[in-house]
Amino acid sequence: MESISHVALAAGLAWASGFRLYAAVFVIGLLGRFGYLALPDALQVLEHDWVLGASGLMLVGEFLADKVPAFDSLWDALHTFVRIPAGAFLAWGAMGDAGPAAQIAAALLGGVVTSGTHLFKSGGRAAINTSPEPFSNWAASLGEDGLVLGGLYLAIAHPMLFLVLLLAFLILVAWLVPKLWRFVGRVLRRLRDGPVSARNDPIRSSPDA
Repeated sequence: MESISHVALAAGLAWASGFRLYAAVFVIGLLGRFGYLALPDALQVLEHDWVLGASGLMLVGEFLADKVPAFDSLWDALHTFVRIPAGAFLAWGAMGDAGPAAQIAAALLGGVVTSGTHLFKSGGRAAINTSPEPFSNWAASLGEDGLVLGGLYLAIAHPMLFLVLLLAFLILVAWLVPKLWRFVGRVLRRLRDGPVSARNDPIRSSPDA
């Protein structure tokens, strides 16, 4: 069961990093710091004051940035280069007690899991941002906050259940993400081509029309 717990922790950190990287680092580090979770040696650095302080500060910044329509998509785009390698690193560290081979495998698979979660989140947010009202954006952001906390709890307290649900989530992501991004692409093309089409339409562009 201990090995299952390590796998679930690695998968949970990789998964959560795609949604809320800084929350995942802060929560796990805090649990380790106060003795609620025995972290592998490679992740005990998360308990350090500097790491807790930096991740806590960034957690607050991300919480606020993620509630601002349009800016949240810019934040997601910039964090493509942060979340995925960080998720792979956290998965690597979570398997630190299992040996180098397990760590490398965890890093590779963790990067894939984080990529899927990140694409799901950023694609969903981009689709939501096509609507002018902010309420759906706020609801989605708060839902993601709760989802990450619930997912980390399951990964620690009920590792087997978490792994089963994670598999179902990844299947959903594989089916849904291409559709989300195709929808976003169509919306962006309409926004780009709309004014051009109007200028090229002699009836619509005529002042007497």
